[in-house]
Amino acid sequence: MTQLPLLGAPPARPTPRGGALAAKGFRPFFLLAGAFAAGVLPLWLLALGGLVRPTAYFDTFGWHAHEMVFGFAAAVIAGFLLTAAANWTARETLTGPPLLGLAALWVAARVALVLPHLPRAVPALLDLSFLPLVALAIGRPIVASRNHRNLVMVGVVLALWTANLVMHLDVLGALPGARTRAALLAVDLVVFLMVVMAGRIFPMFTRNATQHRVPRSDAVRAHPRLDALAIAATAALLVLDLAAPGRPATTLVTGIAAALLIARAAHWGSRYVLGEPLLWILHVTYAWIPVGLGLRVASQLTAAVPASLATHALTVGAIGGMTLGMMARVGLGHTGRKLVVGRPMALAFALVTLAALVRVAGPLLASAHTRLALHVSGTLWTTAFALFVVVYTPILARSRADGKPG
Repeated sequence: MTQLPLLGAPPARPTPRGGALAAKGFRPFFLLAGAFAAGVLPLWLLALGGLVRPTAYFDTFGWHAHEMVFGFAAAVIAGFLLTAAANWTARETLTGPPLLGLAALWVAARVALVLPHLPRAVPALLDLSFLPLVALAIGRPIVASRNHRNLVMVGVVLALWTANLVMHLDVLGALPGARTRAALLAVDLVVFLMVVMAGRIFPMFTRNATQHRVPRSDAVRAHPRLDALAIAATAALLVLDLAAPGRPATTLVTGIAAALLIARAAHWGSRYVLGEPLLWILHVTYAWIPVGLGLRVASQLTAAVPASLATHALTVGAIGGMTLGMMARVGLGHTGRKLVVGRPMALAFALVTLAALVRVAGPLLASAHTRLALHVSGTLWTTAFALFVVVYTPILARSRADGKPG
């Protein structure tokens, strides 16, 4: 397969101080996100069994909900947007020591949240400092270049920070009981970001990679009107989930959003991607978004479908799988390598997909074995991200293969 541009032409910059790992935002943050994803699920399963207590700040379930979004997903988002904003605007975001400092702040927040005997203000301040700095780093070049289309990304990052603030205010006693709604809002925000980005790049990726074997030039295409409607419905769902969770109007909009998300992808060329792991993982994980929304509708209509299954369809299936696929793709393209993965990463994609299936279908089909499903799903997830770390550490920590900066 020929190498294709991912996010535009990166601005030419010399390798900064700090070496290759500090050359672009995706390098440290994708590596940290992969390692964190591989380590946090075993720790969570041990905590679930009462064997460890990583709960110095949050309780066990609060820590799990917080860290999967504001630890893992936030690191992937930071790496992606710091890289993408530089390419959208031809202006650098963060490189060198400032980039490594931001990564160190993320690590410090993860550690502070589980260290005992710290004043509660310490983990709160560390964790709440991260996303505003990411927003500033991507916002400055976007505003300076008048790249107004991408200001929505700054808005999503700041909205995520607001949800994070609410979770901390709950722990600190200022907003008791608000944690669960804030965590679900954060999931909705990450899903919204994925909905926006998928429409922009998935049809393009698929068309560029499969154009030699599709029957017509328009067989793989985006549908701008359906894209706009799907994004609007997902944005409306954000508002309704916050203002009127569980109400009939919210359930109706959830169903409409799921249908629009399916309709917009009808011409994205899914039938042509089976032999391309870097493509099918994106199409499969995108499909988990309407599945998750459909399960939300079902959970409102019948007690037989727990609401947690919808949440995990979105988190394990959509967020977990799509971030793994995008990290793999960006990690190759932005280090000057061909967009081809070997068997280890193809296996990782299969494992994270299977992890979502087990996590959602296991409790649905055999509720008595929910704990077993959690452990099997967690093991599959851990193995998938461990494979990513093994394969991509030398890629992310070394200079570009083509000798270019970045």
